[in-house]
Amino acid sequence: MMRHSRPLFRLLAVGLVAVAVVGTSGCKWFRKGSDLYAASPESRPLEVPPDLDRPDTSAAMALPDTGSVTRSAVANAATPQPNGFAVAGELDQVYARVGEVLAATEGLTVVNRAQLLGTYDVDYGDAKFLIRVTRTDTGAYVAAVDPRGLPASGDQPQRLIAALRTALAGG
Repeated sequence: MMRHSRPLFRLLAVGLVAVAVVGTSGCKWFRKGSDLYAASPESRPLEVPPDLDRPDTSAAMALPDTGSVTRSAVANAATPQPNGFAVAGELDQVYARVGEVLAATEGLTVVNRAQLLGTYDVDYGDAKFLIRVTRTDTGAYVAAVDPRGLPASGDQPQRLIAALRTALAGG
């Protein structure tokens, strides 16, 4: 019985050695390869880090500074403007006085008012614009602006500002 197990053991040992030799010798069945790295280094594709393969878009959404309805675009309230003027007094008092003058102005409709923003949305003649009252170092500034916060253009805004200037100067 020993004789039969020895040849079987030898046969098994020879088979294992043959598999090991074939597996480590580079037989095509056991080898993993990449055609990508088979070529010379000069012809391989260039690997670029992920953050370097896209254009810089950090300034793509930068908006131009055109002013705002809630922010005063007036740097110096002392300079007379055709669409605005400075008034001495507290912001809330000036806002209320402007509202009284607007209510008494013939041909003018106050469509909406927003005291927190300091604005009156008005229809005057065939023009629609905002009257904005903002705080300054010396009091308040009253101006006619379009919905984008830019100075309102046209005859009606200038006439209304002139009427407000006259009415608020006396009160």
